[in-house]
Amino acid sequence: MSWSRVLRPDDTIALAVEGYAWLPDRRRRAATDAVPMRLLGRRAVALRGPEAARFFYDDRHVRRHGALPEPVLSTLLGHGGAQTLDGVAHRVRKAMFLALLTGGGVDDLVARTGAAWDEAVPDWADRSPVVLFDETTRVLTRAVCDWTGVPVAPTEVPALAADLVALVDGFGTVGPRHWRARRARTRREAWLADLVERVRREEPAAPAGSAVAAVARHRDADGTALDPHTAAVELLNIIRPTVAVSWYVAFAAHALHRWPGHRDRLRADDPAFTEAFAQEVRRFYPFAPFVGGRAVRDLEWGGERVPAGAMVLLDIYGQHHDARFWPDPYRFDPERFLDRDIDPYELLPQGGSDPATGHRCPGETITIALLRALAVKLARLDHTLPDQDLTIPLDRIPTRPRSGVLVEVHRLG
Repeated sequence: MSWSRVLRPDDTIALAVEGYAWLPDRRRRAATDAVPMRLLGRRAVALRGPEAARFFYDDRHVRRHGALPEPVLSTLLGHGGAQTLDGVAHRVRKAMFLALLTGGGVDDLVARTGAAWDEAVPDWADRSPVVLFDETTRVLTRAVCDWTGVPVAPTEVPALAADLVALVDGFGTVGPRHWRARRARTRREAWLADLVERVRREEPAAPAGSAVAAVARHRDADGTALDPHTAAVELLNIIRPTVAVSWYVAFAAHALHRWPGHRDRLRADDPAFTEAFAQEVRRFYPFAPFVGGRAVRDLEWGGERVPAGAMVLLDIYGQHHDARFWPDPYRFDPERFLDRDIDPYELLPQGGSDPATGHRCPGETITIALLRALAVKLARLDHTLPDQDLTIPLDRIPTRPRSGVLVEVHRLG
């Protein structure tokens, strides 16, 4: 049916109230994988499924430039970052990230993170109980700053970790969390822009091969260097997603508490199982509810007309819990990923398509590597969980266990 013949209610309030359940519920009621709606006062169409993902990540159909809402740019992603670009400009900027976030550099970051975790554990035992989510953010902040060449004193780590968490925690709300995220972004962009300017003057010289050096030297498709603000945005787009792995570590702890039978297999550090466990955590637990773009021209998908300029949403949470693609989807089962080739348009916690040419996050390799390593560390950690509220509210975006996973770490020796 034509958009012009239907007056559709705006779904913005429903999204704010229902959270992750909003798109799956809309799709259930519509009984179709293409659901027309209005969101933020604009025409929108929500899609689901691997074929929908192929359609969504085709630059001939959907663009990201100008599509991301200002509240998301001012909290999670920053203005001018690679996620807001398309075509050649996007590929050239993204090549910088791929050079940094793949290969031997991943192993180095994992090693630094493991060392920071091991150093922190005795202190956790002294202060038990501790909130695992909070402690993991500090471990990851320390490791990723060391790895990227961003100088941070030990006393500065807790405040920086809190700001990096705020950037992620505030993108899905319009309340206090959102304004806390805006303030954190303003503060950290100014800090990193100043660092980039000083690195360009070699005051101090950036470590060879570091992310700071790469961002400071980068030239865009038009041959120009990044202005200090955009350089700061891109540095945060390396540091922030690394610290966001804390969400998945908290979910991994939740999974090991609910299904402790996986603990022994993780302790053995079998590569195939640790990979499968990490992928199942990313599928089963909610993080990004959907991603969005704008229709490049008048299109059609699944029998639904998609007008030029309309918002196009790809339902990530719903797709990850759709029995057509994942048998018994509400069962946590790492073995579903053993001996299974993962379609890049089927599992989408960090986007779809090819990371080299499309909008799939180039840091996905780091996320999986860190989650694998820390899941093993967690399984080997001598700890118990005291009574607490481990519920995961689906009306909160992004969500996590309410308690942050309180752990009683037993003293060594």
